[in-house]
Amino acid sequence: MSFKFENLIIWQNSMDLGEDMNLLANSFPKEEIYNLSSQLRRASDSVALNISEGSILQSGPEYRKFLGYSIRSLAEVVTCLHKAKRRNYISEIKFNNQYKKCFNLMNMIIAFRKKIK
Repeated sequence: MSFKFENLIIWQNSMDLGEDMNLLANSFPKEEIYNLSSQLRRASDSVALNISEGSILQSGPEYRKFLGYSIRSLAEVVTCLHKAKRRNYISEIKFNNQYKKCFNLMNMIIAFRKKIK
């Protein structure tokens, strides 16, 4: 027994993203705990939350709207990554790795969204 969103690769990848961003945020300076760290965690968790929320008892257009929220949250994650890189909280290599994951996930969500009528 499972919820239908649990079988979606976009949901599974977004769950992984949330955990990756949580670990990354743990490495930020303490003064960022209520700022960038918190924002990065909330935005990355929001990607998976919106995918799951939109999949339950929603019409096609409503589901597409929630997937749009996920895409916007993903853009927020990318901006947080840029901020972290500029503040030297993460290396260029770590930034590039996470950036690619976000970019790929965004394209997957967009492709999935286009298939929903």
